[in-house]
Amino acid sequence: MTLTLALVFALGLRHGLDADHLAAIDGFARLRPSRWTGVLFGLGHGLVVTVLALLVGDLGEGFGLDGLAPYLFLGVAGLNLWRLSRPAAPHTHRSSPLLTAGPFVVGLLLAVGMETSSQLAALSLAHSVPPLLLGLTFTLGMVLADGFDGLLAAQLQRGRNADPRRSALASRAMGWMVVGLSMLFALSGFAAVDLGGVAGPLGLVVFGALVALRVWSRLGIRGGQPA
Repeated sequence: MTLTLALVFALGLRHGLDADHLAAIDGFARLRPSRWTGVLFGLGHGLVVTVLALLVGDLGEGFGLDGLAPYLFLGVAGLNLWRLSRPAAPHTHRSSPLLTAGPFVVGLLLAVGMETSSQLAALSLAHSVPPLLLGLTFTLGMVLADGFDGLLAAQLQRGRNADPRRSALASRAMGWMVVGLSMLFALSGFAAVDLGGVAGPLGLVVFGALVALRVWSRLGIRGGQPA
């Protein structure tokens, strides 16, 4: 059982780096740069995966609202386009309850609307591991990956320990990346094109781009002050 749980944990980590996860998390980070954005998204997503693990014998692969996901991604793209069109303003800690709960709700709804290959692979192992333990292990891996991405994205948006000019440019670059990815997933959903085979590699590219933007935004700092 230990080896099975290790595999499920690894599947959770990999699933947390899928491009659709990063697009949603990074999109919310531009609207509300909280370090908990990725964690909340992962917890919402993992809740559905855990319920699926518990119900897999009764519902199997038929559980899901596949038509919902494209509209969610259109919403993420639209919100970020609106944010990009407005003059940059200093981030504050004030936020509406909708934005605070948004990552958890979207994570939950995307899990309901998109049963990916890694989710189904994890669920197929439910016969050899207690379903609740399987779901929690998968969720732990996913929350770690999504949480780290959310932390990086929030730091980038807040410009912490970074050159303000570079931080602003990096933020806009990430914004357009989120818009492009969100539109890609929305259009593929409407066209019934399965992107499951490229979601993982594309996610790694997006995550690498986020890390690169974070590093680049700090290169202008010399002796603790912008160069």
